[in-house]
Amino acid sequence: MKSDDGRSASEERNLRTGRTIWQEHRRPPVPTLPLPSRSRCDVAVIGAGISGALIAEALTEAGLDVMILDRRGIAEGSTPASTALLQYELDTPLSQMAERIGWERAMRIWRRSYLAVEALRARTERLGLEVGAATRPSLYLDGNLLDPAQLAAEADARRRAGFEVELIGPTETERRYGIRRRHAIVGFGNYSADPRAMAAAYLGVAAKRGARIHPHSEIVRVDAAQKGVTLESDRGAHVQARHAVFATGYEMMKGVPRLGNHIMSTWVIATRPQPEALWRDGAMIWEASDPYLYIRTTPEGAVICGGEDEEIASAGERDARLAAKTKILTRKLAALLPAIDPAPAFAWAGSFGNSPLGTPTVGRVPRMPNCYSAMGYGGNGITFSMMAAQILRSEICGARDPDSDLFGFRRIF
Repeated sequence: MKSDDGRSASEERNLRTGRTIWQEHRRPPVPTLPLPSRSRCDVAVIGAGISGALIAEALTEAGLDVMILDRRGIAEGSTPASTALLQYELDTPLSQMAERIGWERAMRIWRRSYLAVEALRARTERLGLEVGAATRPSLYLDGNLLDPAQLAAEADARRRAGFEVELIGPTETERRYGIRRRHAIVGFGNYSADPRAMAAAYLGVAAKRGARIHPHSEIVRVDAAQKGVTLESDRGAHVQARHAVFATGYEMMKGVPRLGNHIMSTWVIATRPQPEALWRDGAMIWEASDPYLYIRTTPEGAVICGGEDEEIASAGERDARLAAKTKILTRKLAALLPAIDPAPAFAWAGSFGNSPLGTPTVGRVPRMPNCYSAMGYGGNGITFSMMAAQILRSEICGARDPDSDLFGFRRIF
């Protein structure tokens, strides 16, 4: 497979603009190498962001010889734009997903998302990685997608699926969180982190196991065959791999089926640290609304508030709205949480991939032997990146993941 313009095997996008809060901190060092003119490996992972990092680390633990290649530097694409609310709750409520694809499938998708968060937390702790991580409850507020009665039905659906939740009314929501006139579902066991630090830390683990990391190596050609995959870089280097994994995030590989995946834009602000003004438990806050806000805290006590998502693929159009969206987010944050100083210390915009259900596409690429892809992460980006790492490890190592039918290219919904 070669690009139409002869320059790249994947789309090339301006994935973010502005300075994100994560760029204030020096990321952990990652050992990198120039790409040799000829090389071989078991698996070539294209993408050195958070998805590629989690996938590469999982494959090296399985004993595979891994190379990681990226057209940019380490975690310089969409990863720094992530707000890293690592939730199991999907953008599509469980009750609504069940109406669209059936209860059994919807329940399995939600449960697998929960397991991915649990696995990411356990793995990060087991590896001893310092990534600014914290376990947090979530507060899901009623809105224009779920009114109070529908929110109660959603809480019942989650209980039926085995999730521990609490349904609270406006009095309790205001008492605990200072948020007025809203009903809410309280969820438990979600996770947050510094996404840039997490990507670098996982790449570092993979490198210690022998993975070779080659930034600034653009792949312009992919030849997939039964005997293996040949990758050609923009400088004429060739990589011969038994398998290739496309972890290019929101720059989708050309020739890979889209399955309804499309690019959207989001906008984010972050305040100065103000730990004295934070709400109970630092709960992640989001809304059953379209558009919705999503809010979290950092270990230093800054407040991150994002949202106002729109189906805009153009980076120019996205960036042109940054100033206006910053004002909207600041106003909405002040209205929702009046105890917070909402003045932005940081503001940025980013592109992300979504799908009709808000679920990812992970698995073997049709008509491309020995090639795998992970794309369309929706609002649960890093949660789904971990899920992709688990599924692709099983697939490449010759096992079948029990949930591959829910996320693969041949799914029927």
